Amino acid sequence: MKPILNISAYLFVTLTDTQALRESIRSQAAAHHLKGTVLLAEEGINLFLAGAPDAVRGFVAWLRRDARFAALAPKESLSDAVPFGKLLVKVKPEIIRMNHPQFRPEAGRAPAVDAQTLSRWLDAGHDDAGREVVMLDTRNAFEVDHGRFENALDWRIEKFTEFPQALRDHAAELHGKTVVSYCTGGIRCEKAALFMAEAGVQNVLQLEGGILKYFEDAGGKHFDGHCFVFDERESVDAALLPTRSV
Repeated sequence: MKPILNISAYLFVTLTDTQALRESIRSQAAAHHLKGTVLLAEEGINLFLAGAPDAVRGFVAWLRRDARFAALAPKESLSDAVPFGKLLVKVKPEIIRMNHPQFRPEAGRAPAVDAQTLSRWLDAGHDDAGREVVMLDTRNAFEVDHGRFENALDWRIEKFTEFPQALRDHAAELHGKTVVSYCTGGIRCEKAALFMAEAGVQNVLQLEGGILKYFEDAGGKHFDGHCFVFDERESVDAALLPTRSV
């Protein structure tokens, strides 16, 4: 059985032709026999796709020929079967809904920390400036229940639109610390980090590429459990392998 390649990727970039892109992306993805979901909005693109490895990479290469998507950096994992039932390409108001469209990461990203540096900080118990590092989970509560960083803050939000109010309720917990927001693949923690910085929280970083990139570059150290994914695999372990068969 040939393995299936799964990719997760997003990019905040201004798009003014989302309807036309929807048609061309759907056509190309279908021609490559891919399944999954692609979301488009004025703020960018967010995608989860699966198929034969050559087909998936061929589609990504086609997408990157558009200069706006040249920086797209997919996270990859393998499975024995395609974990999606169909192909969906949708245009939305936001590629990750927070109901704060004025926060546009492509206008200036929040600072990020890479997986290996974060792992080193967690080993030491502090960052390079000697500040305590606080891991802030920006995912929904049911996702957190599958796995989380050790001692991470979990505000038990049920949807990402609740994050701004949760921050107002818990901002005092972050004072004087280096706050690292994290999520599955990077999109929510990037938007959350930008929102926190705009709200006046100091020393805020996003985990570059989210949990999936952390697993790829640093393994499962300092992470308890598995990472929930929004497809039939349900979750993946630190080796990026499905925890249930599809």
